[in-house]
Amino acid sequence: MSILEVQDVSIAYLIGDFKEIGLKEYVLRKIRHDYHVTEFWADRHVSFALERGEMLGIIGANGAGKSTLLKVISGIMEPTEGSVRREGTIAALLELGSGFDGELTVRENTYLRGAMLGYTREFMNDTYESIIDFAELKEFEDRPFKQLSSGMKSRLAFSIASLVRPDILILDEVLSVGDGAFRAKSEEKMKEIIRGGATTILVSHSLNQVRDLCDKVLWLHRGEQIAFGDDVQGICDRYEAFLAGKETISGDKNAPE
Repeated sequence: MSILEVQDVSIAYLIGDFKEIGLKEYVLRKIRHDYHVTEFWADRHVSFALERGEMLGIIGANGAGKSTLLKVISGIMEPTEGSVRREGTIAALLELGSGFDGELTVRENTYLRGAMLGYTREFMNDTYESIIDFAELKEFEDRPFKQLSSGMKSRLAFSIASLVRPDILILDEVLSVGDGAFRAKSEEKMKEIIRGGATTILVSHSLNQVRDLCDKVLWLHRGEQIAFGDDVQGICDRYEAFLAGKETISGDKNAPE
């Protein structure tokens, strides 16, 4: 049985003009039946399944619906249509730089983030040094967090989160943090987690990263599923040709596995 099944998932946002008109005008328009709401479909009819230990790469241009789909898979949002079935624990690294307190030190934020992820104080005491060393922030641990660059903040968040040993791991552009050396180190860390049996979903604009790490790929375009399958090289080549203007989207929803 698959550890993750996404079945005909569609996700719609309701878009209205409440922010522009204010509360009073909103109430009046509702009374007059003159308040208009439109639907924006971020994803339409997405379906795929993953087995334990598989790694899926999700590709597509900005606005393709990738991040919205990840939020539904992780349980942050509910799909408008369709269903998601998950087995085991799930960890989602969607916005690495969020959830920190800029006034606290790097050390204090490390313990705070660990507590938010459910780690015990004892566990954090045992692993704190390895977290800081992996993030390459030894010289900054007593500085206010707000003084760090965005790359340094993401490195710390990744280092803390990579301690997780979930059944399903979701990564949204998190392997692009830091310089080339840190990216290579973070990729190796993810490979270690995957070798431990985690089913992983990676969103990345780096096709080389998807080719090197993933054994399945899902291509989204403006919310539509263009291709899904284990021909990672072939689907990535098609997507690359599409970006270069050498291929048009034919409407093929599912590549043969």
